[in-house]
Amino acid sequence: MASTAGDDDPFRDPSATPQPPRHNIDVPDTLVVGRNASLTLGTDSLVLLDEDLLDSKGAGCCGVSLPGKDNPTRAIPFYNILWAEHSEDGNVTIQYAQTAAKKAVRPAIISYTLDKPDSRLAEAWIAKLLDRAYGTSQRQKRIKVLINPFGGQKGAMKIYHKSIAPILAAARCELDVQKTEYQGHGVDIAKDLDIEAYDVVACCSGDGIPHEVWNGLGKRSDAARALNKMAVAQLPCGSGNAASLNFNGTDNPSLAALAVVKGLRTPLDLASVSQGDRRMLSFLSQSVGIVAETDLATEHLRWMGSARFDIGFLVRLLGKTVYPADIAVKVEYDNKAAVREAYQTEAAKPPRSVDDRPLPTTDAGLPDLKYGTINDPLPAGWELIPHDQLGNFYAGNIAYMSPNANFFPASLPSDGCIDLVRIRGDISRVTAIQTLLSIEKHTFFDLPHVDYQKISAYRIIPKNQKDGYISIDGERVPFEGFQVEVHKGLGTVLSKSGHMCEARGV
Repeated sequence: MASTAGDDDPFRDPSATPQPPRHNIDVPDTLVVGRNASLTLGTDSLVLLDEDLLDSKGAGCCGVSLPGKDNPTRAIPFYNILWAEHSEDGNVTIQYAQTAAKKAVRPAIISYTLDKPDSRLAEAWIAKLLDRAYGTSQRQKRIKVLINPFGGQKGAMKIYHKSIAPILAAARCELDVQKTEYQGHGVDIAKDLDIEAYDVVACCSGDGIPHEVWNGLGKRSDAARALNKMAVAQLPCGSGNAASLNFNGTDNPSLAALAVVKGLRTPLDLASVSQGDRRMLSFLSQSVGIVAETDLATEHLRWMGSARFDIGFLVRLLGKTVYPADIAVKVEYDNKAAVREAYQTEAAKPPRSVDDRPLPTTDAGLPDLKYGTINDPLPAGWELIPHDQLGNFYAGNIAYMSPNANFFPASLPSDGCIDLVRIRGDISRVTAIQTLLSIEKHTFFDLPHVDYQKISAYRIIPKNQKDGYISIDGERVPFEGFQVEVHKGLGTVLSKSGHMCEARGV
């Protein structure tokens, strides 16, 4: 189990405060590791200088590829440093994530035996290196790994062992691996999880297993505490990898594993969805119309990966299908100018290094619903407005839904709002195609036929349709009215910035 030195509170988040220096001596930035070699802590990289590399004829040395014919140096970003240690026989070993392809990494090793062993100096230098490499991110995370062998193209187990496990192991993470065996198994696992034994639940899956984990945590008697303590991460192994795209900044499994290793605890808004007598938690999106059909009516195209979403969206957009509904919303930012200002204000803030939320008590369950459920009378001040030409109703908490689908460019993980997009159905086919292309061009937000608001709650009731699709985080639910309410910062993820999605904003 990972230790937290100097910590008398077993519930304290180790990533909440910088870890204290582990040295009491003046530690130079440069560690001499041989007659012709040294390791230097630069501004943002570890710089290796080794004159022997000049004689290696480009073959590389100690796992380090030669950067140039006449260049004996190599720079490794601190972000890529996974671990470092010093042995009793004077050996210094550094493990890092080396670029293996255009969009992938793999573990590599630098190893030197010191000519003049000084264990005190070497250990202090390594501590300084790890301080630079991790900052306030928790080291040696204790990770409950859930692998869904049925999702996407059914290759999650192979992806985990080939691309993910080596990175996590090199970073000295503590791993407890379990396969999901049936639909809803993630719910059952999270309900019974020992939240004091782990720091992260990492889902090797699509977005379905994270959805199950959050709902399993939400069913506990200590739901508020469990949702706060347990960070939920996605390691992309499915056809829908939105959680990884938004918080790891990638849908590549090895790069996502590196992002989890270095990830900062980040509050995430979760939304309660009430439908009938049911209440579920949503972390991603709720949709009625084009996007819901694009997701749920293309299950037979799973073999295509994420391309199925693009094809499904285009087919329905060209068909100019409408999905009439009555909608009432609790608006917080009612126009694009206000939404843009709110986003840019948050984006201007520096990376958030401290999760300063108070830890809920052990008897705190899910928050009460301020606006009741779909079965209650319409809340005061709300008005159901007919939308008979509705082409799409799409509410989302984070930006990306698939690699090229940044539907919510102004989304913020913890602003107490979900972003609402409504596309009118009475547009020409040319405009429909331009709408699809605008998502990749990052001009979707400014289209005149796209309404964009930030809201904190809403009710939607489909009408004049016998059946259809409603998607909650990509999961199909009955085709009937539902109500949604946002809970600010109820959940926890890991992200690079501590407060933003890894997406181009507005």
